[in-house]
Amino acid sequence: MPTGAGDAAHLAVLLPASVTPSNDAETHVLLSYTQGYAIEYMHRRLREFWQRNGQTTEQMLEAAETQHAALVERGKRFDDELRSALERAGGREYSDLAILAYRQTLAAHALVADLDGAPLMFPKENFSNGCISTVDVLYPSAPFFLLMNAALLEAQLKPVLDYAMLPRWKFPFAPHDLGTFPLANGQVYGGGERTEDDQMPVEESGNLLILVAALGRAEGNWHVAEQYWPLLMKWADYVAQKGLDPENQLSTDDFAGHLAHNANLSIKAIEGLGAYAAMARGLGKKDEAAKFDALARKMAGEWEVMAKEGDHYKLAFDAPGTWSQKYNLVWDQLLGLGLFDPNVKRTELSFYARPINQYGLPLDNREDYTKLDWEIWTATLAETASQFQSLMAPIAKWMNETPSRVPLTDWYDTKSGKQMAFQARSVVGGVFLKALADTEVAREWQAFLRLK
Repeated sequence: MPTGAGDAAHLAVLLPASVTPSNDAETHVLLSYTQGYAIEYMHRRLREFWQRNGQTTEQMLEAAETQHAALVERGKRFDDELRSALERAGGREYSDLAILAYRQTLAAHALVADLDGAPLMFPKENFSNGCISTVDVLYPSAPFFLLMNAALLEAQLKPVLDYAMLPRWKFPFAPHDLGTFPLANGQVYGGGERTEDDQMPVEESGNLLILVAALGRAEGNWHVAEQYWPLLMKWADYVAQKGLDPENQLSTDDFAGHLAHNANLSIKAIEGLGAYAAMARGLGKKDEAAKFDALARKMAGEWEVMAKEGDHYKLAFDAPGTWSQKYNLVWDQLLGLGLFDPNVKRTELSFYARPINQYGLPLDNREDYTKLDWEIWTATLAETASQFQSLMAPIAKWMNETPSRVPLTDWYDTKSGKQMAFQARSVVGGVFLKALADTEVAREWQAFLRLK
């Protein structure tokens, strides 16, 4: 609960107002927090994006005051339209969750201007290791930006892709991060730039293949894929060799430890190859597209045989009696790939009704904890509203009853409802995937944004 401020800095504002039972009063205060240089990227210090044209703090505040009334009206309309869109996509409780995640998703980033004025956006991995531009943080938060403003996702991907093009990144797979916030001067996680120890080779390579393809679809062109095609080719070749049956390595759920033969990670690899084929097709590389599309489909068929165990699919190919959420399957629908038999997701969704607890579906059979973003991704696999609501209802119950009163956490216990660790992270932007996956809602919402 609230505690004393102690010796912290204090700020107070006194606003005289005359308020009576028949008369209200409204006023406002302009408060700015500015930091000059906000990010250091490859040893170049960059200023916040609003400063790109040399605007001073005083000028910025003057502009904000001038625009205040109009922005309040735009904000109210934006709020109303967004809630309406979210409710159409997933119902009132889903809308509540997404709105709760909205500001946090944006606030966990720094938006700066490159030396040429182009936007660059850097997430901080809050309440874990403080990494900057973690690729498996970009991945779960991406639905928010794909729905709201794809240019901001491009601004997040560009620093990572440019870094991976440098000779100093010598590995055949994608990097994990760019450093420790606010210094984006090179990977620090695992073996860093030195060794392959504790890297996430299949995870991050699959993530970037998927994200660049999703960006291309959202923007209606393939200029990013074209610019970084040599990288994408290298990562696709790596995933083709290593992705079907991953070696003992970390995935984005690294808090669960290393895992070999990870079935859900294998899905990511297969979807990544399908995404690569889609980009090749978009760039007119017909032979490359046909080759990798055929490979991805062959691997999807092999996956089903390797992972199947009666009425569900295993956590790991060599682990009978196990199960896990197969949230990476959502890209089969979102990218229009159709690599997996639809009965795979139907089988999984039917099975999930058994292990679900009062506050949600556990991540897998090993623990009672779950990840909020992945729960919504898994629920989005549902083919009916009632099936989606069966997975959403425990999450709504958790939102109202969790004893951990903290900024929205994405890692919690499905029995006690208690926060496990994380909070205030941008990954909660992943809950917008349900709205993104509803093509009619997404189209109408994006049309509204264009009008603004």
